Amino acid sequence: MTTTSLPLPGTSALAALPVPAWRRTLRRVAGHRGLLIGSIVLGLAVLAAVFAPWLAPHDPFAQDVTQRLIPPVWQERGTWEHVLGTDKLGRDYLSRLLYGARVSLVIGFVTALVAGLIGTTLGVLAGYFGGRVDAVVSYVITCRLAMPVVLVALAMASLVGGSLKVVIVLLSLLLWDRFAIVTRSATQQLRDAEFIAAAKSLGASTPYILVRELLPNLMGALTVVATLEMAHAILLESTLSFLGLGVQPPTPSWGLMVAEGKAYMFFQPWVIMIPGVVLAVLVLAINLVGDGIRDVAAPDGRH
Repeated sequence: MTTTSLPLPGTSALAALPVPAWRRTLRRVAGHRGLLIGSIVLGLAVLAAVFAPWLAPHDPFAQDVTQRLIPPVWQERGTWEHVLGTDKLGRDYLSRLLYGARVSLVIGFVTALVAGLIGTTLGVLAGYFGGRVDAVVSYVITCRLAMPVVLVALAMASLVGGSLKVVIVLLSLLLWDRFAIVTRSATQQLRDAEFIAAAKSLGASTPYILVRELLPNLMGALTVVATLEMAHAILLESTLSFLGLGVQPPTPSWGLMVAEGKAYMFFQPWVIMIPGVVLAVLVLAINLVGDGIRDVAAPDGRH
């Protein structure tokens, strides 16, 4: 005689319920270490930049030559008054790092936003309409790809003069090509989709289809590209500032801090190591966030 176990009341019904999409996404995010680490580091950098006036122990512009080149607290002559030491003019390094985070994040975010608007507009128009529009946009993209970003940025900055606004404008006009390429390819795949055909059959206008139907399906790819270009813009700004063609003193900039400390790198190496390490960690965190978003948004949830 065999016995059969009866299911608990409600068990089969609960098992049959579909898991909401947001829960599946949350599980993928929680299981992706790179995305979590990158988000934590990037979040701390954003908080440090926003609350820099309250977190900075000293005025980042205040000079005191009697306190110049004090080493960090972990070295022999270090003091807790200047935890990360001071630069050649006696300015507190920690305070300048906190305010420098503002410069880097503002440049990275605004550049990615403006470049994204330019590249996405061109890519969507080329992919959706095709024909002559696609040929013209493809020619513009090819011309842009033929120009080396660093050399063009250096040449233009030397002609116009370096400043925060100039750096943002230059980088925005030079970093839109990846947005255009990605959105053009994705739009070509989506323009013949059923939901686009349904919108057309209902009499929806072209601007409505592009903005309300097409763009939401491109946001995943655009987010990944935006994180990559944000990190790229931060590195390029540091390069320009290091060469004296980016953010001008006394504005705190991590690239400028490295340039100002290069004369002391053999005797006080921490003057270039500290801003260099902070810059590398921030760029790595942004790249981890971009890679994590790509993996989480993938259909198979790959890691």
